Amino acid sequence: MTFDQKLIAGILVLTVALFIWGKYRHDIVAALSLGSCILAGLVPSDMAFVGFGHPAVITVAAVLVISEVMRRCGVVDLISQSLMPYTNNLLTHILLLTAVVTVASSFMNNVGALALMLPVAITTCAKHNRSPAIILMPLAFGSILGGMTTAIGTPPNIIIAMMRAEVTGEPFNMFDFSPVGVAIAILGVLFIGLIGWRFIPKARLKRSAPEHLFAIDDYLTEVIITEQSELVGQRPDAIKGLGEGNIEVVGIAHRHGETMSMKRYQLLQAGDILILQGDPSEIHSLLDNNDLELITSADKKFEELTQGNLTLVEGVIKRGSCLEGRDVPFLRRRSNSSIALVGLAREGKRVQRRIRRQKFRAGDILLLQGAADSVEEQLAELGLVPLAERNLLIGTNRRVAMALTIFAGAVALGVLKILPLAIVFVMAVLVYVLLELIPVRNLYDAIDWPVIILLASLIPVGRALEQTGLTELAATQLLSATSHLPIYMVMGMLLIMTMWLSDVINNAATAVVMAPLAYSIAQGLNVNPDAFFMTVAIGASCAFMTPIGHQSNTLVMGPGGYQFSDYWRMGLPLDVIIVFASIPLILLVWPL
Repeated sequence: MTFDQKLIAGILVLTVALFIWGKYRHDIVAALSLGSCILAGLVPSDMAFVGFGHPAVITVAAVLVISEVMRRCGVVDLISQSLMPYTNNLLTHILLLTAVVTVASSFMNNVGALALMLPVAITTCAKHNRSPAIILMPLAFGSILGGMTTAIGTPPNIIIAMMRAEVTGEPFNMFDFSPVGVAIAILGVLFIGLIGWRFIPKARLKRSAPEHLFAIDDYLTEVIITEQSELVGQRPDAIKGLGEGNIEVVGIAHRHGETMSMKRYQLLQAGDILILQGDPSEIHSLLDNNDLELITSADKKFEELTQGNLTLVEGVIKRGSCLEGRDVPFLRRRSNSSIALVGLAREGKRVQRRIRRQKFRAGDILLLQGAADSVEEQLAELGLVPLAERNLLIGTNRRVAMALTIFAGAVALGVLKILPLAIVFVMAVLVYVLLELIPVRNLYDAIDWPVIILLASLIPVGRALEQTGLTELAATQLLSATSHLPIYMVMGMLLIMTMWLSDVINNAATAVVMAPLAYSIAQGLNVNPDAFFMTVAIGASCAFMTPIGHQSNTLVMGPGGYQFSDYWRMGLPLDVIIVFASIPLILLVWPL
């Protein structure tokens, strides 16, 4: 290896390690990787920002805006409402909702499609008294499967399409991914709906869905003992109703003191703060029976701003939300004190520190109080996906028809190769703005900027891998090690490597790293590179084994009460099915 190859290899290993560690957000890690390459002279300074003008980056941004228009116009909600009567049977319930989110994810951002379907899934679970865990993981996996089917369903496909253009002069068309992707998606949905959900641990499936605050029975809340409370001078066992419901005192603290565990012989004092974990509806009765007062992040300004109709809502923190790594004071500042935090639930785990000392994480569920007429818009601004019951956003038939017609026209222009995909989708966004299907002030809110920064940063790094010859060297060594194996086994190994990487780092980053390697392997074998590009496209979308590989998995972790180890139970057999099904399909559709 040359010095430059060793240098870029070291930077790449460090980048992957930081992705896996997860302490820093993926866009920060990607930017650090780019900065390191620039300082090392591997990426010329005048080429540092070429990624921002790359067609893949422009296409991803445009698709995110189009997804928001579909949400605002009620396209998916309209379909979802029509399916409500068919959810009585459990298998039909799982199959239908998984199929809907899979189809929706084919034509819009898969995380956006999942966010639209989450309230529908939870509402139907509450209606039939089923645990949300029975449907939320299938829903997340369905959104990932749908992304495989078209060039716009997920960032990896967009990246693969554009990288193919760089080496062959022509990108993949929007539906070039469909012959293999649709077959895999159908197999995946059938497996999930008929067999896969049975691998979810029974402990998760036993949790019933409350009618009002769905599926969350382990919120962390805080109450203070008032001067008038009869509990003053009493022991903890004097608290009325504490042993009757699903409520537990996990700690006690003074207003400015550290949290301590509760002792049975301890005497309670006025001003003591009890840290409770349980169902908020049961905590409410505990307050009434013991003269306790609920502590929230509300202040005097909150009371001034929210006079009138207040409502409680649940929201799960998306990856990339402005709340990630922040605390209650930040939430108060960011919402201008118009939202108060009432409770916090985290991945089904016990949380013992005081709420105001918590650092929010992706997947946390926040129980918030705010003005009924503005709280949903505030959730979107904060990067939260609503979970509590709400009226479905049903657009008028005219708006739905307009949104779909414009989108279909853009797709047709791209498929017929009249204009590149990046151009037609940007044009579609402009038409949406002119027709006021999305307000200009909200035009850029739908763009997932961390993903944009990640792609724009890693594209020059990917080019540096090729220009230093490291990609070709890795391909040569891999070919040498597998020279005795048939090509389909080499493709299988490439697929499994890509799947593993996608489970631990961002799937877009996986595509940027693995696509050049796939092309070099195909060149070394002197075969059609399209089959190897498709292998990477499928593998990069298969983030089923962990909750960190794909944002859809992170979103459902809290609401479903899943643990980290729950995902591989259904994800591993699904990956095995995809490996054995996709290689023959790819070779059939894209012969060597």
